[in-house]
Amino acid sequence: ACRDFLELAEAHSRKWQRALQHEREQRIRLEETIEQLAKQHNNLERACQRAPTLSVNPAAHAPRGGGVQSVKAEASDEDEETEYFDAMEESHAFITVAADPSKLHRRTGSNISGTSEGRSEDWNLDDSVFESQSGLDATGKDGASHKKRRSRIPDKPNYSLNLWSIMKNCIGKELSKIPMPVNFNEPLSMLQRLTEDLEYHELLDKAVKCESSIEQMCFVAAFSVSSYSTTVQRTAKPFNPLLGETYELDRLEELGFRSLCEQVSHHPPAAAHHVYSRRGWTLWQEITIASKFRGKYLSIMPLGAIHLEFHSSGNHYVWRKVTSTVHNIIVGKLWIDQSGDIEILNHKSKDKCQLKFTPYSYFSRDVPRKVTGVVMDADGTEHYVMSGTWDEKMECSKIMQSSQGNSSSEGKLPKTVYQTLSPKVLWKKYPLPENAESMYFFSKLALTLNEPEEGVAPTDSRMRPDQRLMENGRWDEANVEKQRLEEKQRAVRRQREAEAAEALETGKDYEGYIPLWFERKVDPMTGELICIYKGGYWESKEKHDWSQCPSIF
Repeated sequence: ACRDFLELAEAHSRKWQRALQHEREQRIRLEETIEQLAKQHNNLERACQRAPTLSVNPAAHAPRGGGVQSVKAEASDEDEETEYFDAMEESHAFITVAADPSKLHRRTGSNISGTSEGRSEDWNLDDSVFESQSGLDATGKDGASHKKRRSRIPDKPNYSLNLWSIMKNCIGKELSKIPMPVNFNEPLSMLQRLTEDLEYHELLDKAVKCESSIEQMCFVAAFSVSSYSTTVQRTAKPFNPLLGETYELDRLEELGFRSLCEQVSHHPPAAAHHVYSRRGWTLWQEITIASKFRGKYLSIMPLGAIHLEFHSSGNHYVWRKVTSTVHNIIVGKLWIDQSGDIEILNHKSKDKCQLKFTPYSYFSRDVPRKVTGVVMDADGTEHYVMSGTWDEKMECSKIMQSSQGNSSSEGKLPKTVYQTLSPKVLWKKYPLPENAESMYFFSKLALTLNEPEEGVAPTDSRMRPDQRLMENGRWDEANVEKQRLEEKQRAVRRQREAEAAEALETGKDYEGYIPLWFERKVDPMTGELICIYKGGYWESKEKHDWSQCPSIF
């Protein structure tokens, strides 16, 4: 009986092994079929979108100006797998034309900007204020020598990975809840990426010198756009910070500011940020990242307001970030676009700036990554036109006269025509370091963010072992370490949930997780509950006392 049973078991075992192998082969064929369908779907979309243009008279597409031809050439050079959007109707459409200052003062009854009052002069500031100066040099403005920062990191190793095999089960899920290998990361945490917003901090140093709040708004608007310039080639995702993880950037002696970030929530992931500059401004924010994987693209929606206050004038600016979209997730070359509107409001003077990030469209003659906007006072009178691209530069033109254009026959709202003086460049992107493509396309500042530094908190992102292993090119070890850290964090969360359940049964109060360096308060400007820096971090650093820091690594 035993012998018969053994023979029967071996026969069935071989049968189930063949069935399992068959199922594995079927799954592999299914994955290949779906990937092929995705490619065909992209090809059909491109063919459908380009078909109407074939019958159009080529003369109708002749460039109207010297810059249009180069724009179309740049558009045609896009990767063949690029996904395009239809052109969107502009919410505040306008046209700018060069004004003749010598004639403006002779006109009567014209709708001239309230601050200009027919004056032909431009800014009140000296031209030296507009000269862009890199704040990343080893020498300060006073000529004193400071610590020399590193200018390169180990080259990115060449690791191959099947993206579809990981992402196929993630459609529709929250990205922060998906366990991802470090192969998709860059060796920086989200806290360090948030600190990168300060790369062009000198725009705020210049804004401090502005006597007019309207002119100051122009610099603030340029600063809000400059934070996106580092994203154009950075398609890898940063590390999700562990709960309680911190990151400091102390450049008080070199650049006049110091910054502190703390991860104050894990689900949803939220980071609090506080920056103090002794050159006259303070910035703070709490950013929650909401992200959804939609199959062909990934939407990243930063939620939360950014606050900026100038010490001497008391001007308090508030704005929010736009949506970032990563395209060609499955097939083709990854590329990033920014789209949406930013409204910057000065709560003291009620000045306002409305910026529009135009999504990329194959059919548009506009420059890719275009940003336009208008700066107006509390009465709604327009004073300056902002224009440029979020990956290159922003310019500002003073409005001398405005008029309403003719009504369109297609039923669209007439465009406003602004007569402006010649534009001034407020912000221009720094060139990337040499060999940047081998170093994750990091900027000069980004290369220094994860540089080891003595005296920082034990919870600092520089201390994170999986991130350090990845930066050193040891990705297999980094993946093992990443799993260990995430499991340790899950164990702490389970313990916290057990304590909450016990408190509920006994009727005791349970406060939940409390951030170490920030506290939750109602923001008087927006009415939202946000985390605001409560102090103590830099004092603990001076005393070398980190006893209150949790062990998260």
